[in-house]
Amino acid sequence: MERSMLKWLYISVGFSLIVLVIILFLTINDTTLQYLREINPLFLLLAFLTHLLTMCFWAERVQKMAGSLGYRIGFFYSLNLVFANLLAAAVTPAQAGGEPVRIHELYKANVPLGDATAIVIMERVMDGVALAVLATFAMIVLADQWTKLGSVSSIMVYVIWVLIAGTLLLFYLAMKRPDLIKRVVNRIAGVFTRKWDSRRVADALAFADREIDNFHDSVLKFLRSAKSGLAWGMLFSMLYWISEIVTASLILIGLGQPPLLLESFVIQLILAILMMLPLTPGSSGIAEIGATSMYALFIPASIVGIFVVLWRVVLYYFNIALGILSSIIIVRREVKCIEKP
Repeated sequence: MERSMLKWLYISVGFSLIVLVIILFLTINDTTLQYLREINPLFLLLAFLTHLLTMCFWAERVQKMAGSLGYRIGFFYSLNLVFANLLAAAVTPAQAGGEPVRIHELYKANVPLGDATAIVIMERVMDGVALAVLATFAMIVLADQWTKLGSVSSIMVYVIWVLIAGTLLLFYLAMKRPDLIKRVVNRIAGVFTRKWDSRRVADALAFADREIDNFHDSVLKFLRSAKSGLAWGMLFSMLYWISEIVTASLILIGLGQPPLLLESFVIQLILAILMMLPLTPGSSGIAEIGATSMYALFIPASIVGIFVVLWRVVLYYFNIALGILSSIIIVRREVKCIEKP
């Protein structure tokens, strides 16, 4: 692991641990032990397994989208790609660090850089659309649950609608005017390549122009001849988010609490929106505070801290462990490639 990533991992995990300790200090009381005696480890194990199923949905999405463009990627390679992405996502705001990792691993699987970039960007677009659809459904059908959470929850949905609309508009403009994107990239590159020799700069800009064309062509494939990739991608995006939302209810049942399926549906959507905003590395601190403040409206204060700890263990610390394991597998693969004559 690179030293810079290790530093940010320490910061992200450290911040998360500090917030969790404060939450536990403020919520644990005499009745907490009574609730802990009602823990059902089977449902906690099921929460971990459901989260793994969520990762499988993500891996299937990558595999199907790549397949629609004509590239064959094994399921387990795709799953390891997703795991590797988790570590970088855990140490970067808005989990943005995962995108370059997925692009790199797709490239290593013989997917051209432009096509790999198109797949990853379309994943982000579909995540946004899936969240917007689920939030719209929740606001219409689950009005009572939204009301209990106050006006802030509605504001968060409006924010995500604006962000998604803006992203789709930029995406549309990028598709209609790739020459404009090239000029922007060239200007940005000019800032960072001032000390390079002219031949190196020319090669870099030619490479950038070529990959922008590849990206443009591959996105057109998605919109024209590879629509099946978008259909599969949207299906697995919806399954991904629904599975991730259900995980919280399984933890609640494991703690002897009602599943709060409807309430969790709304809360997890709001948290997903919050965690997509570039606020802290891996959204550490933000996720813990947000979950505590909202779930405290529905479950006893003496158990809410334990719930938030378990929720973050499943959805954050477990991700880091999977990411580290995947990174070891990738490093061993790269070493073998270097050792080959």
